[in-house]
Amino acid sequence: MPTIFTRGAASARGFGLFGVVITGPALWSWGSNVYGKLGLGDITNRSSPNQVGALTNWATIGAGRYSSLAIKTDGTLWSWGNSQYGQLGLGNTTSYSSPKQIGALTAWSKAMVGNKTSLALKTDGTLWSWGDNGYGQLGLGNTTNYSSPKQVGALTTWNKLCAGVGHTLAIKTDVTLWSWGRNTYGQLGLGNTTNYSSPKQVGALTNWSQISAGNFSLAIKTDGTLWSWGFNTFGALGLGNTTNYSSPKQVGALTTWSKIASSTHFSLVVKTDGTLWAWGRNNAGQLGIGTSGGGTYKSSPVQVGALTTWSKTAAGGDHALAIKTDGKLWSWGANTTGQLGLGNTTSYSSPKQVGALTTWSEVSGGATFSLALIT
Repeated sequence: MPTIFTRGAASARGFGLFGVVITGPALWSWGSNVYGKLGLGDITNRSSPNQVGALTNWATIGAGRYSSLAIKTDGTLWSWGNSQYGQLGLGNTTSYSSPKQIGALTAWSKAMVGNKTSLALKTDGTLWSWGDNGYGQLGLGNTTNYSSPKQVGALTTWNKLCAGVGHTLAIKTDVTLWSWGRNTYGQLGLGNTTNYSSPKQVGALTNWSQISAGNFSLAIKTDGTLWSWGFNTFGALGLGNTTNYSSPKQVGALTTWSKIASSTHFSLVVKTDGTLWAWGRNNAGQLGIGTSGGGTYKSSPVQVGALTTWSKTAAGGDHALAIKTDGKLWSWGANTTGQLGLGNTTSYSSPKQVGALTTWSEVSGGATFSLALIT
């Protein structure tokens, strides 16, 4: 049974209104709206989900620190929010509070925005980057910022990508893992702490499956094992300690890790059995384990509740979002700007359901805001 809303009214007033059937992927946003990163045409914070325009043809979304990226089903790429470093890809450093198309191409397939850097893949397997390049995180062999997409090398074999806080991870079609950019804490996984402005292969293995990054790096191999490296002051590597590592280290011995998400200082992972696990910093209750505070970080994986129905998850700055197999959306952690979407600014250390809908399909967490798709 389709969920019913009023598109026009929802765009202006928020979540939970009724009227017209939404039949495709509609884009919703909430939380801090500084620089217009919610895409709603203003800079007013929202504590409940608001629809971004009336279109229902959004395919993928990415929330960063102060800006957002999204791809439509026609393969066009759009951005909005802060562009101080050119991270909107529009050829300037102007902020926009409504989605703006990046060029005229219809060949974009995947996009991600990190701290102040944007990355995207085209359908031909080429990799493109733009925005802040202070550590060489654009992979262009220099440290120059760019306000328009630039191709990273000439290869057509890039498959997955991830933007961390100053560094980049990517997987090629041959399942090799590559990294570049900031390496202060060993987050590139190259066995050193040297910054690199061009892609470098992490080891020689050809079995990498998924990647995620904050001030550290997290990855799953094709055998279901979980690996981490980089900054570990708050135990975000899940290794039972707070030691930084410059090479990948296996998290436990399990082979049942399925989906990963990471923020600056904490991690979320779903296992194949549908359970959700968290570790790292917990100052605002972002681990979802019912506790919070500066001294409550966890350096090993801790299960979030006992449910086996978690499907997808996203990590914001100090908040978390997750979708269950029934299509319901849940949030927890910091909520000072309404980034949990619960209609208030109260922080929660355990998951709270966002509204009553069962049609959430994708979710992304920015520093202090959230984006999601409804089908």
